[in-house]
Amino acid sequence: MNQTNALRDKFIISPHLLILLVALFITLTANHTFFNKVLAVYPWSENAGFILSLGILLFCLITVLSFMLSWLMPLRLALSILFLVAASAGYFTDQFGTLFDIEMIRNMLETDSAEAMNLLSWGLVLRVILMGIMPVILVWWIPIDKHPKWANRLIRAKHSALTLVAIFILMTVSLFSTSGEYASFFRQHKVLRYYANPLHPLYSVIKFGGQQFSSTAQHDFISMSSYAAVPETDFHRELVIVVVGETARADHFSLNGYPRKTNPLLEQEQNLVSFSNISSCGTATAISVPCMFSLLGRDDFEVGEAKYKENVLDIVAKAGISVLWRDNNSNSKGVADRLTYESFKTADNNSVCDPECRDVGMLSGLQEYIDGQQNDILIVLHQMGSHGPAYSERYPGAFEKFTPGCHTGELANCTDEEIINAYDNSILYTDYFLSEVIALLKRNTPGYETSMLYISDHGESLGENNLYLHGMPYTFAPQEQTRVPIIAWIGESSDIDLAQTRTLKDQANSHDAVSGAILQALEVHSDITPPEARPLLIMKEEH
Repeated sequence: MNQTNALRDKFIISPHLLILLVALFITLTANHTFFNKVLAVYPWSENAGFILSLGILLFCLITVLSFMLSWLMPLRLALSILFLVAASAGYFTDQFGTLFDIEMIRNMLETDSAEAMNLLSWGLVLRVILMGIMPVILVWWIPIDKHPKWANRLIRAKHSALTLVAIFILMTVSLFSTSGEYASFFRQHKVLRYYANPLHPLYSVIKFGGQQFSSTAQHDFISMSSYAAVPETDFHRELVIVVVGETARADHFSLNGYPRKTNPLLEQEQNLVSFSNISSCGTATAISVPCMFSLLGRDDFEVGEAKYKENVLDIVAKAGISVLWRDNNSNSKGVADRLTYESFKTADNNSVCDPECRDVGMLSGLQEYIDGQQNDILIVLHQMGSHGPAYSERYPGAFEKFTPGCHTGELANCTDEEIINAYDNSILYTDYFLSEVIALLKRNTPGYETSMLYISDHGESLGENNLYLHGMPYTFAPQEQTRVPIIAWIGESSDIDLAQTRTLKDQANSHDAVSGAILQALEVHSDITPPEARPLLIMKEEH
């Protein structure tokens, strides 16, 4: 023990030097993607001075952040947080191109345990151990200088101020040494800043926390309409099923021209319209799902306020229509908080689990529910769909058509071809699920005016430009994450004009059109004005 203490005493270090060393370590080890992205825009051969200056600036900013955290909590705890955040965020950014903005933080916190487990991998564990846990252990092992001057708050503040002054001088020199490059960096390449680790992840956490704190204030529920009703002259009962898809991108549906037959069953349906040019409201479920059911367009939508305002499903229920939400995903993101909600994530309700509970299990007992209703009916089915990165877990083995598929959530261990194969197999399973939904509607068509609306929440990057998964800030998000499929199936008895609706299938449109389409399909009259958008559906003239 004495020998151990003697060894530790040889490494005694001042608090300020420890902060500087930690900032340097994180700058060099946790920002691989940041510097790669910068080099792609500013080649080293022509911008060596700027790259070095940018590295110094990043080091200075991490140092300032470290000082700020050390004023709020014990130094070792502050540095431990920086190590662990930098290591974990760095892994996802390096492997998947993930950007940790405020919406990604929201999406992470609303992800259930099963989805979170899919993101765990040996690569993540190894990264966190080597770049997070081991440095943390070292920080707690190395003795920090306990000279009386560090115990004196005034002297400590003085030394901190002097260190920070030196840091700010270094930052100023760095900025002005290559000011021309910085001008374009800050104005034309804003997205590069999102990769600065752990600066932007922690900034996003703080900003998200601020939003949550402000949202805890008392909010009155806002009614968006004074009335909603089905006209008394409408004697035909409606049965509409809305399927909320997960992580499906439009260009991987053979209905939209994808060369692989990912929709072999839907392609056989005569009364089907596939809308090929739809933009999503967001790039993550936590935004897109409440937004598509909102009575506000994307430009006016605020996710923090959505749960305090009526959505289109509330309007439908106000009209006396029976509304049921069945969920095989994380949850309804607040959309169904005032409606009948059933979770199909476990075998308690879902009879098709192997071991993952399948989307098709949401159809179990649905006919009995329909038979028990006296009013018009709206059913929402929220899929697990193609949620990554473990795409192969989203479908049973019988749907392994495109091979070889990636059978791990650690995408770095698979080729892009294997990743795409697994993803396409998950789309193939969605094709089967939707065909089963349509079959259910066909069985009920004699007694109801039936229709189905399938809407994916967002798309997915599958290796294009070295990006994977989803959740990029919408401003910078690639089309792969924002171009989504919407499919309408229209029953023979429906008042939706199939021929006229087909004329809209290739027009540019967005999730803003969804709430209006739901009201149209159910023939609900209300004083609410849906978001301004092109229509998705056209009703027959007599209606």
